This record gives sequence, C-alpha cells and structure tokens, in this order.
Amino acid sequence: MFFGVKKIRKAAFLAAAVAVIAISQAGCATESVTQSALPKEDKPPSPVVSAVDFEHELDSYVPKKDEYNFYFTYKIVHPWWDAVALGMEDAQRQYLERGVTVTYEYMAPSEASAEDQKERLSLLEPDDYDVVGVDVADDAIISPVLDEMMDEGFKIMTFSSSDASEGCKRIAYVGNTHNYQDGADLTEALCEKLGYKGKVAILVGSKGAPCHEDRARGAKDTIAKYTDMEIVAVEYDMDSIDKAYDLTLGIIKDHPDLDGIICCNMSNPVGAARAITEKGSSAVIVGMDHDKEALRYLNDGIIYCLGVQDCYSIGFDTIQVAVKIADGNPPGVLYPDKANEITTIIYQEDAAMMLKLLYGDIL
Repeated sequence: MFFGVKKIRKAAFLAAAVAVIAISQAGCATESVTQSALPKEDKPPSPVVSAVDFEHELDSYVPKKDEYNFYFTYKIVHPWWDAVALGMEDAQRQYLERGVTVTYEYMAPSEASAEDQKERLSLLEPDDYDVVGVDVADDAIISPVLDEMMDEGFKIMTFSSSDASEGCKRIAYVGNTHNYQDGADLTEALCEKLGYKGKVAILVGSKGAPCHEDRARGAKDTIAKYTDMEIVAVEYDMDSIDKAYDLTLGIIKDHPDLDGIICCNMSNPVGAARAITEKGSSAVIVGMDHDKEALRYLNDGIIYCLGVQDCYSIGFDTIQVAVKIADGNPPGVLYPDKANEITTIIYQEDAAMMLKLLYGDIL
C-alpha cells in the first residue's frame, strides 16, 4: 500500500510528475494570484514539483559485498511509512541492476508502542543483519536500547521521522531533522491566517515520539510569541484518525469558539477535518503530510495548509546509507551523520496538483 491506495510503480509516478511540471510551467488555474500576475516565463514552479522527488539514482559508491540483509522497524503500520518503503524498493531494484542483492525486513506494530519496539529489538542478534534501522518510537525509552545494541556489536542507524536522543551511539540518521521548525512554520501560517489572535488546540500524535513532540514544541513556542493567542487544549491521538476525530469533537464541545487546530502528524488533520466538517466549525486546520483525504480537505479549503515530507527520498537514501554503514564506513565523506530531507508547505492552490502527482486524481 502507498498513501492508502494500491501501489503504483515508479514509471506511473514519473509520468504524473511530468504532467504536473508541464501544467505548472504552462500556468494553470491552481496557481496563486501572485504567480498569475507574473509573465509566464517568470512564474516560479508550483511547490508541488519539488515537494516529492521520484527521480533518484544510486551514487557512485561501489558496495563491498554482493548481498546485504537489513532490519528496519518503525512506529506504526501506516500509509506514511508505506511511502518510505516505496523509495526503499526503488533503491533495492537499482542495486539489483548493479549485481547487488539487498534484502530487508520492514516491521512495525498496528498501534504505536515504544515497548513493542523495544521487544522487537531485544529478539535480534548481532549477526542476524548487516544493519538495524530504527524509526524511534520514544527517544527516552529506545535510545538506551540502541546504545546497548551498539556495545554488543550491532550496526545501528535511525531513519524516517525520528532520530534517537542527542548523544546516542547510533551511527547515522536519515530523515526529517527539522520537526521543531515544521511545527513552528505551520503554526506561524495559522497565526497569520487568524490575525495573530484566537484560541487554538494542538493534536500531537504519539506520546514520546520525537517528531510529534518536537512539532508540538515548535507550535507552543510560536503561540507563546503572541499575547492574543491561547492554547486551550493539547491532546495525543496516537496516530489514529478515529481518536483525532473524537478528540476534536470533545475540544469543540468544550471550546465552541475554537479558532484553530495544529495537527502534528499525518493522521490527525483527517480526524480533525472530519469533526470540523460535521460540527460546522470555522476553526482553521494546519497539519502534516499528504494523506489523500487530507489533500481533498485542503482542496476544499477546510484544511488551510499541510507540511509535506518527501517520504520517497527518505526511503531511497536510507538504503544507500545502510549499505555504506554495513561496509564499515563512518559518517563524514560518504554520508552525513544526519541526512536531512525536505518538508514543503502547500496550500489550497497546490492541492489539485499534489493529488494528481501522488494519486492520479483529477478533481
């Protein structure tokens, strides 16, 4: 599964991407007023074009072995990580074309749980896999586990959405290094939309998950800058659309004058938008990522903006870094200690293009 729909091969995505780029360059109805006021040759491309990069080729590094076996565990079975997996599959295919076989397990629980992740890791032996990759469910709980595994001879990397705690012995991280800033940027957009006054709520996601907690901190710190802004509720939906929906209904009931909701993961913008629509609330929603239903709410103006992470690139780069770690290369020349992946904030005028690029939808 990719983005909650059936998996489409890379060629189809690239064809859609070419179509989106052509539309963007030609100037279409989904462009903003500012862009449309420019001469055609001076119009900047839609942010959608650079938000998700499907054009990847392996770098010139020559692997030292013909076969590699990796183990990856992440927070929760969810379409966001399915998108990461597609990038992994593409890197795997390209290695195979070079005569290198990469196999890996990609495992997660059905509900986010640091204890589950800890248990999964405890079952591994140092010789089981060339590299073990972890999307950290809770840095306070998992980071000491990773330190112990490194001491036992494992080669550990972190990847995807959440790194381990500062000072953890893990070898490298591939993923979003700016979750705090993403939360701050989304909240700043909300504050500007609301005229820097109003009551807002925060839906965090999974308790202890570094990416969710960091975005929430960015949101809180941004709200604190404005004396006429107030946070009236902070709730954890544990990456569940249904829980986010229920929590939002409760927040609206307790605060019928709610002005905005800041959503810190991919699930809660959908749950919040469902509740807002059902109750006819005028609360403005900002949130993360590219769920198909969320993009439709964005297109309809119910969600104000979304911060889209480039999951495909995260997956592709994770496999490349894992191969280099397996070969004994330390971070530095061949790969960084933290490989940063981009987040692009998109708005209503970008929704149709993003839906076309990711899902083939034509509204």
